[in-house]
Amino acid sequence: MSIKLFELLLQASIYTVTISVVSILIGFAIAIVISAMLLSRQRLFVLPAQIFISFFRGAPLLVQLLLIYNLLPVIGINVPSIVAAVVGLSLCTAAYQAENLRGGFASVPAGLVESAEMVGMTPIQIFRRIRAPIALRLTFQALVNEAILILKASSLVSVVGIVELTRMAQDLAGSTFLPLEIFASAGLIYLVINWIVALAGGLIERSLPGVPR
Repeated sequence: MSIKLFELLLQASIYTVTISVVSILIGFAIAIVISAMLLSRQRLFVLPAQIFISFFRGAPLLVQLLLIYNLLPVIGINVPSIVAAVVGLSLCTAAYQAENLRGGFASVPAGLVESAEMVGMTPIQIFRRIRAPIALRLTFQALVNEAILILKASSLVSVVGIVELTRMAQDLAGSTFLPLEIFASAGLIYLVINWIVALAGGLIERSLPGVPR
């Protein structure tokens, strides 16, 4: 396979990484809200959060992407394909991240929170200094795994017209009749990207307070 073809795959991988990173960050912000709703004692908040998680964990991501891509114009919202792709990936990963975070927050020892309340810490201080750091430490590896899954799942956004790494590999394989070399190269690029994510995740995890180095 020529250098030119490999460069085209690398260029397409930029879309893969960009869409994935943006979706993971947006999904994390949504997940914090959803996990807080799940831990609420008000049924008014818990039920919508449960419905959100059930739908986006239960329906295939491919269906979600097609639904969002075709539904938005129907209700008068015309957005570029890349926006529809980011929305679909963000909502899907938010559902999984919310479940991870809920488990982390639920695992925070109640005694620590009660002790903080006894010394006069405000709810915001308790969240920032106790609940959030412990929950993040407990769920960090699961969040890294979810990031890797989203990176791989981003190959599905080709259904809404995004020429990311997998779509570019398909196009090149069809036009050059070199499917083995093309898809092997694409797989290698995915492997390197996910290896970097796992390595960075491990380094960040070891830098978190309370984690042995």
